[in-house]
Amino acid sequence: MKLIGSTTSPYVRRIRILLDEEPYEFLNLNIYGEGRDELRRNNPTLKIPVLEDGGKEIYDSRIIARYISAKQGRDPLTWDQENQLTMIDGANDSAVTLLLSEKSGIDTGADLMFYNLQRERIMTTLRTLSAMAEEGQFEEWNYPAICLYCLVDWLDFRDLVDFSGVESLLSFRDSHRVYPWVAETDPRNS
Repeated sequence: MKLIGSTTSPYVRRIRILLDEEPYEFLNLNIYGEGRDELRRNNPTLKIPVLEDGGKEIYDSRIIARYISAKQGRDPLTWDQENQLTMIDGANDSAVTLLLSEKSGIDTGADLMFYNLQRERIMTTLRTLSAMAEEGQFEEWNYPAICLYCLVDWLDFRDLVDFSGVESLLSFRDSHRVYPWVAETDPRNS
């Protein structure tokens, strides 16, 4: 298997953690620089991660996770877990939009409907995820917990949100730092 991505992507990180001890090659790309051509050759959507395995190219972290989980013999996700992932991905997508806009020189703090909606989506979702974490819904170290961990740690790494009112998410993150591949995939080490 070959995983194509970047060390700073939360979507790639979740797959790297899920792969755990599976043997695979990791191609770390600068997708906004010299790695763009490689990305074009491997994914028409120009997104990471991409998994190559046995002549198959698989796009999107959710599909890759389903593929890996099936290979590892894991149970499929429940509908509740799928909904958790939808929330996590929604907040993550909005945060990526904010980050890319800021890197493009756009003032995302301005009172503009598009950015107001992104911030609202992020915080509404984080409040819901925080309550779920407080209820113990992410105690098992499974794919949704891995994704929540990667989201929270990435938001903190990029300093994209104020965690006031959702501090339990930071506690969740801190309590899971000891799990396999978490330290090895930390974007701060890139």
